[in-house]
Amino acid sequence: MPIRAISFDLFDTLVDLLTETIPRVEYCGHTVPGMLSQLHVLVARKNPVDFDEFLRVMKQVDGDFRQSHYAHHRELTTRERFETLLRRLGSVDGELVTAMVDTHMGGLYEQVEFVEHHRAVLSELKDNFRLAVCSNFSHSETAHRVLRSAGLDDLMDAILISDAVGIRKPAAKIFRDTLEALDVEPGELLHVGDSLGADVAGAAALGIRTVWIVRRVQDPEAALRAQPDLSPDYQIADLAEIPLLLRSLGSGS
Repeated sequence: MPIRAISFDLFDTLVDLLTETIPRVEYCGHTVPGMLSQLHVLVARKNPVDFDEFLRVMKQVDGDFRQSHYAHHRELTTRERFETLLRRLGSVDGELVTAMVDTHMGGLYEQVEFVEHHRAVLSELKDNFRLAVCSNFSHSETAHRVLRSAGLDDLMDAILISDAVGIRKPAAKIFRDTLEALDVEPGELLHVGDSLGADVAGAAALGIRTVWIVRRVQDPEAALRAQPDLSPDYQIADLAEIPLLLRSLGSGS
């Protein structure tokens, strides 16, 4: 069955999210990401909680959500995370939640790096294929902002972000929603992503062919050894390899 559409993960596939370069600061006796100190400053203006207690409750909240949400591939929105944190600290303030979301997502946005040639690659693919983003992320507005800034949003026929869907890859629902949005069958879709567990496993379970992009994977061979049951159909180092791959499969022109 020929490929008619391509779906892409967002971070470390279409754009890079450089979490390893998030600035760290000395704050209240801890070395922490700067965003974390900024969040505490916001909270402490309304609730005089010390930083150690703030950290303790945040770790507790995150641990609870790993069990209730992530273990079942349910997405947790950034807003829900911070609302729960504030509730456990004593009270929820809508304006404060919004300020926390804006601060956190603004900090992550600053760590996004755009890959210059990706728009040209996707523009070429757009001539022959329907395109979509199918990505895990806890704040759709920021994901759309990233796509706009990268100049990629207008090339997409569909954009599916897990916080809007409510489900994270590798769960089948977000891939099924992508198939429906693109109006293709599983055998007609090629999914491209950097995660063996989320992208390759999730797509392959539905019969979607997979491309594992390893440009930002530190040790691809070690990753494959660690997950021997996960085998992508194709492996590439750069998005620019996709047009040639598709031509080799008899798809496109």
